[in-house]
Amino acid sequence: KPRVIMHNNQGVVEEPFESLVVEVPPDRLGAVMELVGARRGQLVEMTSHDEYTYAAFSIPARGLIGIRTRLLNATQGTAIIHHRFERYAPAEGEIPGRPTGVLVSMTSGKAVAFGLDGLQARAEMFVAPGEVIYEGMIVGENARDSDLDVNITREKKLTNMRASGSDTTIRLIPPRLLSLEQALEFIREDELVEATPKSLRLRKRVLQASLRKS
Repeated sequence: KPRVIMHNNQGVVEEPFESLVVEVPPDRLGAVMELVGARRGQLVEMTSHDEYTYAAFSIPARGLIGIRTRLLNATQGTAIIHHRFERYAPAEGEIPGRPTGVLVSMTSGKAVAFGLDGLQARAEMFVAPGEVIYEGMIVGENARDSDLDVNITREKKLTNMRASGSDTTIRLIPPRLLSLEQALEFIREDELVEATPKSLRLRKRVLQASLRKS
């Protein structure tokens, strides 16, 4: 998880703040205010010109991690965003993190449709059938706030006799693909982003489930 560099100024812990400027249509300003405010940003200046509203904020640098994508999504791509270092100031309180848990693979192998089908109703998956996975790899976001060890390499058991109509077509929701910025914002302190030339993966810092529990 990315961290900012704190300073100790005569016993006072200070963190970097940045000046964040957002230009957005007036009807999208509410979404910007809500998102920046949740990350402890303070409105410094607001003016209007033509069809855009200009809003300047002072925000902790750690509140900027992942905010660009969220702002663009909240404003349907209409926001213009830039920021620069402003000053060091006394550290603010906690910034809300991810409220959900993750699905963690308990096996290594290839993801199969049968294994994914049983989980997609209660989670958002990050992998598709055929992808190579390993123990400790994060394969989805749990709808609840706890982590869950899962087996998505499990094939459907075959029997000698099958009843007519027993087989059903599996319909999978396309997996959610994270950018590097989204992945860095998503992870918690006990998780890592694994970057390779061809893909990005999320994983637990400790891969073995038995060791994580201890």
